[in-house]
Amino acid sequence: MQIQRAQVDHKQLAIDIYAIKKTIGKPTIEDLQHLRKVERWGRGLAVLGYLIAWVFPFNILGALLISTGNICRWANVAHPVMHGAYDKVPDVPKHYTRKRFAKGWRRIIDWMDWIEPESWDYEHNTKHHYNLGEKSDPDNVAMNLKWLRESNIPMWIRYVIVISFACIWKIAYYAPNTLKVQTNSEREKRGETQHASFIRLAAWSPFSEDGFRLWTRCYLPYISFRFVLMPLLFLPLGVDAALNVLMASLLAEVFTNLHSFFIITPNHSAEDVYSFEEPSKGRGEFYLRQIIGTVNYKTGSDRFDFLHGWLNYQIEHHLFPSLPLNHYQKMQPIVKEICKKHNLPYRQEGVFKRARMTIELMVGKTNQLVIKCRVPAEY
Repeated sequence: MQIQRAQVDHKQLAIDIYAIKKTIGKPTIEDLQHLRKVERWGRGLAVLGYLIAWVFPFNILGALLISTGNICRWANVAHPVMHGAYDKVPDVPKHYTRKRFAKGWRRIIDWMDWIEPESWDYEHNTKHHYNLGEKSDPDNVAMNLKWLRESNIPMWIRYVIVISFACIWKIAYYAPNTLKVQTNSEREKRGETQHASFIRLAAWSPFSEDGFRLWTRCYLPYISFRFVLMPLLFLPLGVDAALNVLMASLLAEVFTNLHSFFIITPNHSAEDVYSFEEPSKGRGEFYLRQIIGTVNYKTGSDRFDFLHGWLNYQIEHHLFPSLPLNHYQKMQPIVKEICKKHNLPYRQEGVFKRARMTIELMVGKTNQLVIKCRVPAEY
């Protein structure tokens, strides 16, 4: 569905979107309790997974439970908390605020992952959200995989590359890319040359400045926690038990990468989703871009949304990134009606269909819609 942006009343769209805030209300203790419930689900699944994992090798069920708990820490807890979604809850514990979550030693408790929390905060909350679909968006899928899309590699090999990449994408892409975005920001402030890509030897070598930071802040902390400490905790049950946990942890990592790839990458990438060659101008155009540059998945109960990491409300999230999880369920019908009022597409389909469309874009079988000029905003 092609959108003629000149036909969209930017001013009225901004007024309508902004008016939703009046229906939301301020974050309450009930919102925090909802987050804690979701957090308990994730913790519980992870604990159950480890209790099962030590029994026999290549324990698929244990690995799946560990993986789901791992996804929960990122998508259902770290994501909203690091957006400041619960900062204004009265008397909120400090570790549920953006300033304190996963900082210092609390990283082990709050969110131990391949990704450095501070780098992801800047890359995702600032660069991605406020440059959606532009060349400066670090998560622009079509731009990041231009080398593959325009290559002479046979199509079937491209599919193999993408699926293989999906199994390790947090390690191979998210950790080094978020760190690159953060270090480039630091270099820019110091007036130094920025690095265009993390795909270079110096970015991975532990003997370089960037590589040393990648290994000491991303890889080694997570490897030590997930693949050394956790298996060693089961050593009193025997060497076999510890090795079984190690194998389950490695298998869980593949599941976690696949799960996160399927619920994250399709949100902004497919042949029916727009990208933009120029920055937006004005609040109305900004809201417009969040809608036509984003896709939702099917939504439902807390349990259903839990498995999607609440990323099935991505349109609502991009319009209001700093809201508690449960607010998106309430506002979705309102946002959908506003899109209908302004004749805008409200894309919402199953996650696997959207993932297939994204993979087709990644291999170069389809192309993303591009808006090449900036329509003057009225607001």
